[in-house]
Amino acid sequence: MLIVAMAAPGTGGAAVAARVGALPESLDAATQALVVEPSDGAVPSARDAYEVTTKAELLRQRYTLTYSTTWTGAIRWPFPTTVPITDGFGSRAAPCAGCSTYHTALDFAPGAGEPIYAIADGVVREHVDGNGSWGNYVIIEHQIDGQTVVSSYAHMQRGSSPLQAGDTISVGDYIGLVGATGQVTGNHLHLEIDVNGVSVDPFAWLTENAG
Repeated sequence: MLIVAMAAPGTGGAAVAARVGALPESLDAATQALVVEPSDGAVPSARDAYEVTTKAELLRQRYTLTYSTTWTGAIRWPFPTTVPITDGFGSRAAPCAGCSTYHTALDFAPGAGEPIYAIADGVVREHVDGNGSWGNYVIIEHQIDGQTVVSSYAHMQRGSSPLQAGDTISVGDYIGLVGATGQVTGNHLHLEIDVNGVSVDPFAWLTENAG
């Protein structure tokens, strides 16, 4: 049996009592006792009731289990088969120095050097193979159902994309290779989608529109 006792404050505790106010009625007795009688001799901990789920498992549950593709039609996922998704759209803990705490993209990790493909017909707005946060990236503008949709493909391998501003692109055309240029923690495709100038969740948008 474990007995934990707490004596009522004496004159030495008057200053403390004055600062914190009167004790609750349940503690007015001269002595309060808590009796714990564990069956196995160990004191139980409330922490034993908690379960830990890794970020990777949460992402797997959120995305991978519901993500599928036939890779047909006028709108497609950026890869012809399903691939791991390592970060989603929205608030997050910044994964690297200089990385954002609000992620306006979806990160795909099929492996270094995997080909990336256009999600729809469009025109290349910009291609920069530079040293900024996106590294080697391509931005494509699409007209879809009367809306201006812009898709951005970032962190590609150096020199892997032949595209230039003004090039016409068809759905499924080659964009570049998965890489780790710019501010990254590993090889992946950072895919952003804007609709009429507003960033949208690429997973939700592709799930609704892509084949």
